[in-house]
Formats: sequence, structure tokens, C-alpha cells
Amino acid sequence: MLIKIRKAWDSLREGDATAESVFLDRRRLMKIAAAGTVLAIAGCDGEDAMSSDASSSATPGATPGAASGTTAAADPSAHLYPAARNEAFTLDRAVTDEQWASTYNNFYEFGTHKQIWANAEKLPVRPWEVVIDGMVAKPMRLAIDDLLSRVQLEERLYRHRCVEAWSMAVPWTGFPLGSLLAMVEPTSDARYVRFETFNNPDVASGQRSPFYPWPYVEGLTMAEAANDLAFMVTGVYGKPAAPQFGAPLRLALPWKYGFKSIKSIVRITLTDQRPVNFWQDLSPDEYGFWANVNPQVPHPRWSQAYERVLGTDDRRPTLLFNGYGEQVAGLYKGLEGEALYM
Repeated sequence: MLIKIRKAWDSLREGDATAESVFLDRRRLMKIAAAGTVLAIAGCDGEDAMSSDASSSATPGATPGAASGTTAAADPSAHLYPAARNEAFTLDRAVTDEQWASTYNNFYEFGTHKQIWANAEKLPVRPWEVVIDGMVAKPMRLAIDDLLSRVQLEERLYRHRCVEAWSMAVPWTGFPLGSLLAMVEPTSDARYVRFETFNNPDVASGQRSPFYPWPYVEGLTMAEAANDLAFMVTGVYGKPAAPQFGAPLRLALPWKYGFKSIKSIVRITLTDQRPVNFWQDLSPDEYGFWANVNPQVPHPRWSQAYERVLGTDDRRPTLLFNGYGEQVAGLYKGLEGEALYM
């Protein structure tokens, strides 16, 4: 008689798991306390920094990115949408209803709960500048609308798989990351691309929390960045992206877990040093550099074998590389010794 012994994570229901934000807040608190750091959140008047709604203008010129000005509702790029769809990027499922995709979001800069869209609306998306620097022949500092004038927008349908085991299907509008990097002419020494989001705790209350290593940072190899699937997103659902989607410029990497798709980018740096990303810095035993989707490699606290499709009762098997293996598997030949799925 064959007796199957179920692994602990196979029997864990989604509702039984400790919330990711609670778990990591505790962990970071213990690290800070062990170091003897006194925790103080200035200007919150006793409120939890992750739920505070206080906001004001950022210090001009402190960092590239949002300072003050218009919101997505008055986006001057609205006339560029909807863009023509690139039919080379299709789906095996229905596009997720915009109601669900726009109201169930991770954006820790504005809070740890999923309904942060209202808080995220505080983020001004004009003026907004993006710096592209590092190991490049032509470093640039571009206003977002200047950048949009230099690229050809297109719509792509992508699957999106969160590390938390939920998924959605999204009509992103944007342009290939490779076309942006070509503008700055990377040098032969460049090995990685480092991305950084805004850092403005006056607007983003979550950035007042001492638990997290702000600003949010992500990274790719040059080969990953050059892959045609790597997509810089400026719009979604046929219009400029709302702040909760990562306006005015985010990354979409459909073969990787969603936390790799960094939002509201202000700096892109080409370097010969592998970046340590936000979650890797926070919890290196649970998150790594690569984060490729793999149903056979569980998260330390839950299975990745299945995913819940957002807005439905559908629970379907997770696909290796989220179904994009034909396009990306070759990027990882010879790297089998690395933690490619963490």
C-alpha cells in the first residue's frame, strides 16, 4: 500500500497563513531591537505609520521622481491611449476585470493591506523624472513625457503571478525595456540593471516605517533586461496607469514573481555589481535575486503549486516560468547551481 505523506504546506489553507506584512514586520522589529535601535516614527502623532494618511509636498530636488503636481486623472499622456495591441503576446485565459486588478494591489510604500489604491492616489505623477546612469555612454535624465515622446507604445496581454500564490491577466501598455537601454548605450562592463523607486515619506506613509529598507530596489541581468518580454509599463486597460499600478513607469516581467516588477521607477543604473533587491535585503532566507516562477519550488511558508485567479473561484496549476519558458528558459542555462526560483 502506497502511503502519501503530505508536506506541511500542502494542507495549509490561505486563510491560515500569517499575513506577509505581519510576519516581516515582526522579523524586522526583532532585528532592530536586537541592535538596540530605538523605534520612533516622527510626525505620526501616535498613528501606525503603515496606516497614516498624512501627506505633503516632497522636498524639491531631493531625488528624481514625484514631487508635486498632477495626478493620474490629469495625465497629459492620456491622448496616447489606447495603443495598438501587439498580437504576438496573447493569453490562455480571460483578462482580469479592471475592478479587481485595480483594487487588489501590493504597494508597500502606501501600506501593507491589499486595498491601498486610495492611499496610492496621493502619489503625484507629474512632474516625474527618470535617471538612467551607470555604465553607459549616454547617461540621461528624462521627464516622463519626454521619454514617452521617444518610444512607440504598444499593448501586450501578460499573465502576472504574485509570490503570494494569486494571479491575474493584464493588458499592459508600454515599450520594451531593451529599447530604453539602447538609448543610453551600455558599456561592455555592464552586467546588471538596477532599478529604484521613489522615496517620499511625506506622500507615501509606508515609507515612514523603520521595518523596511527604502527605497524599493530591484535588479536584472543584462540578458534578462534584453529579453523581449521585459516590458516598461506606462498604461493599463487602455489608459495611463493609475498610481496603484506603479504610475508613471513600472516594469513587467511575466515569467517572474510579481515583486520583481518594480513600480514608480525613478532611477535605472547599469552596473557590474549584482543588486540586492528589497525583499532579498529584508528576508534573504525567503527571497532571492532571480524569483522565476516554478510550481515545484515552494516558498518556505506555502506551496507554489497552485494559484488563485484574482476575481474568480478558479484555482489552477502554476506553470513553470509562468508559461513563458519557451522565451526565457535559455537565459538560465549554466546557472543551475543558483537559487533560480527564489
